[in-house]
Amino acid sequence: MRRSRAFTLLEVIISVSILMILLLLAIPSLNGVVSDKRLRRSYDGFNSLVLQAQERAVTEHRPYLIVWQKEAVALRPEGFAKDEEEKNTAELQLNEGEVLVISLPAALVKKPPGKWIFWPSGICEPAIIEFKGRSGTWTAHYSPLTGRPELTNYAAK
Repeated sequence: MRRSRAFTLLEVIISVSILMILLLLAIPSLNGVVSDKRLRRSYDGFNSLVLQAQERAVTEHRPYLIVWQKEAVALRPEGFAKDEEEKNTAELQLNEGEVLVISLPAALVKKPPGKWIFWPSGICEPAIIEFKGRSGTWTAHYSPLTGRPELTNYAAK
């Protein structure tokens, strides 16, 4: 008499239970990876806008502004020529629940408008940018001479 080799119902249930427990332990760490990726994307997207502002100001020999709007942060020239269409050069869209806040420590007024200028020489005002969103927060201090950020806070949820 030959015995067939197969798994018993009890072995299958134990295996599935162990697999479910491992998956439940892995889900929180996967959420952290996804949040970190979203947070990094927001930081890199804003830095790309800053780099474009600096490069355009130098190559076109005119000031460029990064302007805070209701649901986006936009890049545009400070002034437009008579025959030039008044439109944004680039935009960084903010998702629902995301906020980008600018602080200008060298500003002479208490509440400066949400505009950050890059002059034709490539320098800019010193600025502190804070991002808050569902994926976490970051804060960067931008140097006036180089326009490069120093990340002082980065916390993914």
